[in-house]
Amino acid sequence: MAEADTPSRYRLRRAQGMLAAVADGWRARPRLRRLAYVVGAILLLLVIGWVLVLRNLPDADRLLTYEPPLPSTVRGMDGDIVHSFARERRVQLQFKDFPAQLVNAYTSAEDKTFWTHAGVDIPGVAGAVVDYASKIGSGQRARGGSTITQQVAKNILVGNEYSISRKLREMALAARIESVLTKQQIMELYLNEIPLGRRSFGVQAAARAYFDRDVEDLELHQMAFLAILPKAPEVYGRARNESVAIGRRNWVLTAMQENGHISMAEADAAKAQPLGLIQQRPAERSADAGYFLEEVRRQLIDKYGEQAEDGPNSVYGGGLWVRTSLDTDLQDAARDALRAGLLRYAGGRGWHGPVATIDPDNGSLTQQLASSNIGISYENWRVGVVTARSGQSATIGFASGDEAPLGGLPDALKVGDVTAVSPAGGGRFRVRTVPEISGAFVAQDPATGRVLAMQGGFDFRLGSFNRATQAQRQPGSTIKPFVYATGLDQGMTPATMVPDTSYCVYQGAGLGEKCFRNFGGEGGGSHTMRWGLEQSRNLMTVHIAADAGMPNVLKTFSRTGIGSYDQPYMSYALGAGDTTVMRMVNAYAALENHGLQHDASVIDYVQDRRGKVIWRADARDCTGCNMPQWDGKAMPRLGDRGRQVMDARTAFQTVHMLEGVVQRGTATTLRDLGIPLFGKTGTTTGPTDVWFVGGSPDIVAGIYMGYDQPRSMDGWAQGGRLAAPIFKQFVTDTPGKWSGRPFLAPAGVRLVRVDRRSGKRVFGSWPSDSDPRAGVIWEAFKPDSEPAREKRGDRVDSLRELIMAQLRRTERAATRADAAAAAPRDDSFVEQQGGLY
Repeated sequence: MAEADTPSRYRLRRAQGMLAAVADGWRARPRLRRLAYVVGAILLLLVIGWVLVLRNLPDADRLLTYEPPLPSTVRGMDGDIVHSFARERRVQLQFKDFPAQLVNAYTSAEDKTFWTHAGVDIPGVAGAVVDYASKIGSGQRARGGSTITQQVAKNILVGNEYSISRKLREMALAARIESVLTKQQIMELYLNEIPLGRRSFGVQAAARAYFDRDVEDLELHQMAFLAILPKAPEVYGRARNESVAIGRRNWVLTAMQENGHISMAEADAAKAQPLGLIQQRPAERSADAGYFLEEVRRQLIDKYGEQAEDGPNSVYGGGLWVRTSLDTDLQDAARDALRAGLLRYAGGRGWHGPVATIDPDNGSLTQQLASSNIGISYENWRVGVVTARSGQSATIGFASGDEAPLGGLPDALKVGDVTAVSPAGGGRFRVRTVPEISGAFVAQDPATGRVLAMQGGFDFRLGSFNRATQAQRQPGSTIKPFVYATGLDQGMTPATMVPDTSYCVYQGAGLGEKCFRNFGGEGGGSHTMRWGLEQSRNLMTVHIAADAGMPNVLKTFSRTGIGSYDQPYMSYALGAGDTTVMRMVNAYAALENHGLQHDASVIDYVQDRRGKVIWRADARDCTGCNMPQWDGKAMPRLGDRGRQVMDARTAFQTVHMLEGVVQRGTATTLRDLGIPLFGKTGTTTGPTDVWFVGGSPDIVAGIYMGYDQPRSMDGWAQGGRLAAPIFKQFVTDTPGKWSGRPFLAPAGVRLVRVDRRSGKRVFGSWPSDSDPRAGVIWEAFKPDSEPAREKRGDRVDSLRELIMAQLRRTERAATRADAAAAAPRDDSFVEQQGGLY
């Protein structure tokens, strides 16, 4: 056993001897120790460097395909730029677009060895290390010592963290970038991406922000100024630091001279120039179409996202080129006409309250106003905030920080109220009243569905709620044409006699009996369908709806996009269902377009930053349109667009009757415009809303007015008095947009001479073009639906019925007058009876 253990003891003693020998050698050889320490430190530094610097280092090859975030540009229908969706100022240029002296200014200021180094300037790094060591513990930031290549790495790949590890990563990336890109490509990235203050990225955006010039128009001293901005843009760009900025600019000019880029005379001449900074760059050209452009923005965000991280074609980073259907002339006319109508109604009603209220406890009132983006663009009005009030004297402050005396003070006006004001002379301002009532206006091309103008309130700067697309309102009598169209589809004709008599319907135990009446209470006898539509007769409309069937009426509403209503309540035939101006205009456009309806669109097409079309409203495929050679066959043609939502003949018959609304009905205020027009007025119960929808073969438009929180507009308010004049001003202000061409009948329509009152066919007389109230008119019929020839006895019966109806109206009017004298007026009768007119 002892012998077996002997080898184990021998090996153990030998191992201990080897370790002892190594230990003795380590102690006896100091050079070996020092070498081992150095190697170990290097290995440790390499591991630390890999962990902190090189691990997960961005790939420099990304710069070959780098696409900077760019704003999206919006153009109107004529191709002119009308707006830009941007949160930063960015303009991309190629290296060849930068003036040589501008490049020299930046290399002299930032990196004079740029064209020769390999990404890192060793002397510059050494100086930065010394500066960093001297400032440890002082709280001051050391100078960077970064080359232009390093700044590209920082701005695009690494970030702006203040740390040694970031600087090391930046240096490593700079070396990689130099191996991937040419010097010209690096300089192009730098001059396009460098942040230069005033929300500007890149020298072109900065040239516009500070001097309102393009880079090719800059003078030498201006180029030198731009070259000092990378160090401290928020310092050098402020007026109070002008002397500091001039000193730094002149240092750059001296460096350019020393580097041989300019002569001493050129440097001295440039140094003698003032900075010449503009205080505020003029606003980018933008159409006053806030509601329209917001609808464009909303649709783009739904398609492509908002920020760069949402995708390559985002609204605020994708650099999209967006062609819209906006007609700026029509937009200006729609805005002005709607505002004029709102101001006419609101005239003399007094100040109703502030536009907004700012809390004085949250800091400077004028600064809060500036950050709120509340404004107004109407004549010489401005939006301000009351900063002080004492009795009948007050001070108004503006977003610019200026203040002025304010007069014409309402009793309720207080500090913190935001209100509209206008100059009153002598540096003073007076309070103005933005109408409390609001409304919307939409104009559309009926042949394409393109929305040409959209105004969703008095001013988009006062509130972004778009009443054209978002406000759900009752359309009143503007819905009646679609009830009449349903009757035509069910076999009626414009000459069909319809009773104008009372109508009651039992709607179940919960709703009870509902009775309808005409506006004013009169009625009686029977009249042609045309007359009922021209005069907007409620009772005739209800009778037509009952005969045609309310389920069929609701189907017409749904097919034309007005709205989907679940229950066949008769009141829907008189406009009790909610809809929007946009939907009503699109439905009327289908009437004019022979029942062919196009989706309302505000965007024609979208291009990416390279110009490739990535979306088009007209998605029809034209097979063979781009063939290199004609193949001898028929010319390729695009297929039809849109949906046939109504019989073309029915649509024309309805439009033909609606022409009579303008000639002798509720919209006669438009008759003297002297062009073919169709349309319908509407007034809802209360009245709470007034409407007009109509137009010509060129343009169909719609208007409504009403309070955002619906309430009575007073009994005199009617669509023909308030809404139709807005449309009239719109037409008057845009004479070149209306061709005056007539409404064309589709195939299968026969125009027949009839007696306007009886609807009977006439052979011995002809319609009069000059007298809208002539007894004989042209009427549109479908084949085999024309009325029989009128006999003499029929005319006598018709006149007798007309006389009896007039006598009945006179008798009822006298009865109502006696009742009104004996009892107080019940203003809620219409609401109780559910009548809409």
